[in-house]
Amino acid sequence: MLVIFLKLVCILLVTEGSLINDSVSYNYNNISLGSSLNTDTNPSWVSPSGLFAFGFYPQDGGFAVGIWLTTNPEITVVWTANRDDPPVSSNSTIELTRDGRLILLTTYGEQKSLTYQLDLDTDSVLATSASMFDSGNFVLYRRSDVLWQSFGYPCDTILGGQEVAAGNQLVSCVSTSQHSSGRFVLKMQDDGNLVAYPQNSAMWDSDAYWASGTLGGFYESLILNRTGSLCILEGDVVQKALNPSTSSLSEKNERIVFRATLTPYGNFVLYSHKFTNSSSNSTGMIEWEMLQDPCKAKGICGVNSYCLNTARKAECRCFPGFSFFINSTDGKFLGCYRNFTDEEDCSQRGLQLYYNITAVDNMDVGVYPYSVMNLSKEACINSCLSDCNCWVGLYANGSCKMLKVPIIYAVLNKSKLATVFIITSFPKVKDRQPKYSPDQSRVAERKKLVSILAITLGFFDLLCTLMAFSSFFYYRMHARRYQRMSENVDNGLISDHFTLRSFSFEELHKATDGFKEVIGRNSIGEVYKGFISEGQKAVAVKRLHTRMFDGDGGFRAEITAIAQTHHRNLVRLLGFCIHGAAKLLVYEFMSNGSLADVLLNPETQPGWKERVSLVLDVARGILYLHQECETRIIHCNIKPHNILFDESWTAKISDFGLSKLLRPDQSGTLTGVRGTRGYLAPEWHKNTLISTKVDIYSFGVVLLEILSCTGDMEIDILCDDKMSLFTWVYDCFVANELQRLIGDKEVDICMLEKMLKVGLLCIHDDPETRPSIKDVILMLEGTIDIPIPPSPIPPSPVLSLI
Repeated sequence: MLVIFLKLVCILLVTEGSLINDSVSYNYNNISLGSSLNTDTNPSWVSPSGLFAFGFYPQDGGFAVGIWLTTNPEITVVWTANRDDPPVSSNSTIELTRDGRLILLTTYGEQKSLTYQLDLDTDSVLATSASMFDSGNFVLYRRSDVLWQSFGYPCDTILGGQEVAAGNQLVSCVSTSQHSSGRFVLKMQDDGNLVAYPQNSAMWDSDAYWASGTLGGFYESLILNRTGSLCILEGDVVQKALNPSTSSLSEKNERIVFRATLTPYGNFVLYSHKFTNSSSNSTGMIEWEMLQDPCKAKGICGVNSYCLNTARKAECRCFPGFSFFINSTDGKFLGCYRNFTDEEDCSQRGLQLYYNITAVDNMDVGVYPYSVMNLSKEACINSCLSDCNCWVGLYANGSCKMLKVPIIYAVLNKSKLATVFIITSFPKVKDRQPKYSPDQSRVAERKKLVSILAITLGFFDLLCTLMAFSSFFYYRMHARRYQRMSENVDNGLISDHFTLRSFSFEELHKATDGFKEVIGRNSIGEVYKGFISEGQKAVAVKRLHTRMFDGDGGFRAEITAIAQTHHRNLVRLLGFCIHGAAKLLVYEFMSNGSLADVLLNPETQPGWKERVSLVLDVARGILYLHQECETRIIHCNIKPHNILFDESWTAKISDFGLSKLLRPDQSGTLTGVRGTRGYLAPEWHKNTLISTKVDIYSFGVVLLEILSCTGDMEIDILCDDKMSLFTWVYDCFVANELQRLIGDKEVDICMLEKMLKVGLLCIHDDPETRPSIKDVILMLEGTIDIPIPPSPIPPSPVLSLI
């Protein structure tokens, strides 16, 4: 009966109209063309009752643009415009222009659309007015028609009367005070199922941690009606009411505002806010929540850690043998990493005596096992120890599963019988079984110590002498270098190769003529051509507009490490600028464009020798990043657009904006998905550690594109459908029709076959199977043999849960 009642309530309220008819149900303030807001003088447009406001609100020392519930003493943000852009500084302006555009103007003259979903280049979508409603909806009108509304593009929250249409989603915030995109997604799928996933997962069924169970039909939306009921609709028919009736009842002179928010911790929570003439509840009262156990939100604790529910709060702990991975800038927990390396000889893994192996009981774990056997618990441990690929064993009810790290979606659950076995250290020489009796061993140790001391004393004097001479010559060399530097300083760059210049914003504004000439653009910034050193030196200035780095300290650390890389196949970073929320990078200017331009232009497509040369150029640049520079770097975005040519047509890798640094003891790193669709390795979507092998995958895609750019395949397929490219190339290889790849050009068939096989190996689904970049070069040079590559079509992924 309760479910029937809730359906009737939803139906009655839905038929009133929820979005388009806001003007009927709520009062609103009309905003005319030419109206504007300023961070310092007039920061917001408020609704008639003052409950909601649209405009600037404080964010990370600057200002963001959004809509908030004006509770006292704190505001509750319900929508943010361009949420992943950095905050703007003071004296920024929002303007509803005379020609009907809603734009943001920053202090530095940058202009951004706040309704980026509209194509404002056409006159038919220019607004004639705007309104801020008491419902919390901000609407642009063209005469009497709704042109755009914030209710149509939710972020992490929906309000009373707001819908989430099929195919759309809510994305959690990073935290309660940081409103950029966070770690969880609540997706209204086209199949009618409302499902919650970790944001950086592949979003397979096995990644889901909550679902409405309405799978099977073709529903249209999730709606929060104005009495606080969350319903899933098919047209105007309620298929399911998610929550029971709310406990909040409106009294005289009181108004209740309902909001449903996907929290930063992955829980979907319905709040009620009561307002009277004299007071209000600022934080809201919880009416319903999707999860009673916070550990049910998969991925809440990151990889190689497990979640423990402590007084309805998620407590994250590392598995034995792993250490906390904390962001040094903001102190946030990002999962756990192994605190030992795996460089020991695999042949030493035969005896448990040489290893520390730890068992953790009562675990519920999401795993990708590569082997499943029916064994006893002891046999499961021994089997894992004898397998060089096994780092974790999972035993439950006679089933033994062996897997590699990382461990994902782990929860400590006392009702579960599964046991996790983890190898937590490698054998050390001192831990191995002694070959002599204790007395013989002590005598041998004393003799060894005496020998070491004698040798040490013998070389000590020689070492001191060498150090003295080395220090003298080192001082003289650097004294001359610094003298030359002081003589060559001008308004441009200091000539020393290890100097990274800090530019002022005014310098770069002047150098680019007010950021006038755009020569490139992607999802993280625009690139402008400029001139420094009194107009004599051309540079490329990249202006970042997404939050790639957590704070200025992290930004400086990243670019300083990249600035110390110097190689003929890397575009050199010359300097940087941090000015408030603005972050800019200054690179050497590359006059002959990108590989993407060259491949797609029939007039500039390279000949065979040029293709071989540029492939090796790119490979050597990646080799330097992965193995030769002081701080190893994963580029994370190898693609034709980021391979540029200088005036002599030397290929250079550019755009380190998404790069990740590796410590000497790290085999991988934890990070969100970064890069470009089509060039992303499969592991980006598997909640796993990211290693240098993601660059190998991207290199393989680029290599196959270089080979195929004049073959029988259509250019649009090369650009947009990488799996079709892989399949086509592999079919040519199997059929021994290699000439189809290169068209009618004269080629070295032997070299073509080498390059083809290397490219297919690099795009293998398993990162462990891909060759290192050093092996890639050796294969291309003919130094080592190239194995036969497998088919590039990956197997269907399966995620097993205990």
